[in-house]
Amino acid sequence: MSELRFVHLGFGDDAVEYRAAWDEQRRVHAARFAGEIPDTCLLLEHPPVYTAGRRTEDSERPLDGTPVVDVDRGGKITWHGPGQLVGYPIMQLPRPVDVVAHVRRLEEALIRTCADFGVETTRIEGRSGVWVLGDPVEQRPLGGLSLDLDPRLHDEEFDPRLSGPEYAPSNAGQRREDRKLAAIGIRVAKGVTMHGFALNVNPDNTWFDRIVPCGIRDAGVASLAGELGRDVTIAEVLPVVEKHLREVLENADLRPRAVERGTGPEAVTEAAGPAPEPAPAA
Repeated sequence: MSELRFVHLGFGDDAVEYRAAWDEQRRVHAARFAGEIPDTCLLLEHPPVYTAGRRTEDSERPLDGTPVVDVDRGGKITWHGPGQLVGYPIMQLPRPVDVVAHVRRLEEALIRTCADFGVETTRIEGRSGVWVLGDPVEQRPLGGLSLDLDPRLHDEEFDPRLSGPEYAPSNAGQRREDRKLAAIGIRVAKGVTMHGFALNVNPDNTWFDRIVPCGIRDAGVASLAGELGRDVTIAEVLPVVEKHLREVLENADLRPRAVERGTGPEAVTEAAGPAPEPAPAA
């Protein structure tokens, strides 16, 4: 893969409005598709904003009518804001495009970043992003309730926003539940990626309590600062993220993933075909 270029769009007082950053993504995407620039990763903070991918359901949006920006990435609804490092890698992928492999590479770079700060993270099957695993289910506290009385076990329509702080996504760490530390949602158009990742460094995670983050009702959100119990700044994390993105993305093996057809010894292994666009993530 070619060398990855990093562009800092704005942080802190210079945080970039979401729609302005989206316009810049489209400009860079067109330039990358035309071969005018190398693979480029935009890094920035946003002022507070909710964004909704194409799979977002009405029941997952803020109940009070807070505005939401509908976007063309995969995944569902999430929040961006101060204390969260956002990255938009705009990269040319070979055909057939393997969207899932691109998501896995972003996850790997962020898992390595968290490890450098002493936070152990992982993937969860069927749920994109980077996660801190909770305690075994039978050992998790839930506001004094026994596990048998946890309404989330029996009610698929359970809404944590209507059920008190003990169910709030921002309190998942206190409940020792699985919690997402970094979200990923991408789109691939004309073989070039857009959108990307959001790493919770030191945000106010109570913003997530007004939505159903990524449409997931039985887990929550985390941050590096919350897991470490100390302040962590964007400036501290930025060079570490760049280092691992460069390591993972510049050295990626971009051959399509092999998939197996059949289950017996005669199973045939062949290259995976193109994945749907946009990618299921967030």
